[in-house]
Amino acid sequence: MARGPRKSIEEKIEAKQELVDALETRLEAERSELEDLLREKRLKELETVGDLIEESGLEPETVANILKEYVKEKQSA
Repeated sequence: MARGPRKSIEEKIEAKQELVDALETRLEAERSELEDLLREKRLKELETVGDLIEESGLEPETVANILKEYVKEKQSA
């Protein structure tokens, strides 16, 4: 049963290269979207911490020192 004319090796290579190029473009777009989402997540986390610092009435430097001391204690435990 005939399936039509066979593609030349050059045509197969060209088709495969086009597929790879399209996949690379898609991968770049997905990576960019992932970076945007990670940036958005980090910003929300920082906003939450900023709100907490503001509500506490403490200066950011004081909070940073408290956190540094806490981390130091946790690491030595």
